[in-house]
Amino acid sequence: MQLELLFTQVNSSSSCPSVYLGDTGEFVVQGPAVDESTAANLVGVDPGEVAVRIPAEVLLGAVLRYTDRGARPHSGE
Repeated sequence: MQLELLFTQVNSSSSCPSVYLGDTGEFVVQGPAVDESTAANLVGVDPGEVAVRIPAEVLLGAVLRYTDRGARPHSGE
């Protein structure tokens, strides 16, 4: 999957957390893993899945960048 960086946390030296858009139409989120006590609150986590923390401003910034570029949801075709 090819990734396009949509948004990253301002003033982050490591570009983390960040939100990417894949050429499949899926989003990829990069961020620090949640701790064990937080992970215990997750429901239905399948093998290979992880949860990451991401500030609201990073997620909202990515959504704004996504919509500003005229993107439409991927049709899955």
